[in-house]
Amino acid sequence: MNNRAAFSLVALTIALGTALPASAADAVSPAEAHLVQPRELIVDKSLRAQQVQQQIRAARLYDTFWTTGDEAQARAALAPDFTDRTLPAGRAQGIAGPLAASKVFHAAVPDVHADVEQMIVAGDRVVTHLHFTGHFTGTFNGVQGQGQTVDFIATDIYRIRAGKITDNWHLEDNLTFLQQLGMIPK
Repeated sequence: MNNRAAFSLVALTIALGTALPASAADAVSPAEAHLVQPRELIVDKSLRAQQVQQQIRAARLYDTFWTTGDEAQARAALAPDFTDRTLPAGRAQGIAGPLAASKVFHAAVPDVHADVEQMIVAGDRVVTHLHFTGHFTGTFNGVQGQGQTVDFIATDIYRIRAGKITDNWHLEDNLTFLQQLGMIPK
């Protein structure tokens, strides 16, 4: 993490009145500086610094994966026995599910970008409030995009053990997404 990003993270947590353990500001190595940064970070003061670091790292890796589509990031973030607790119909369980979903999403919205508006670290959970943006220039369910703007939110609740996401409960604003694609009326 560069000094500016580390300062921003520490300043943000102080402004929020949360106690981020001193070493949590170093939770990301310089090699991971490209990972998405939460705009607002709220951390349970009772957690050990190492646990906070591991949980933030796993969440940032997985959240960044939604922008990049990089399977290595998803595999680094998700436990081998990962379980999707809100599995959509037709999606494979386990790591294969989000990998396939990302491919479909990137085929529809090649310039997709996911920002983390909020990240809350409490107990063995991390809650992320994601904001997705991009343009529908690809294809989705046989429909060719015409450059429509995509702008919707999602919320994920991750259970994290030993630095890996073992479970995910998620809710996406699919109604807004499908309306923006022109697939259902507004």
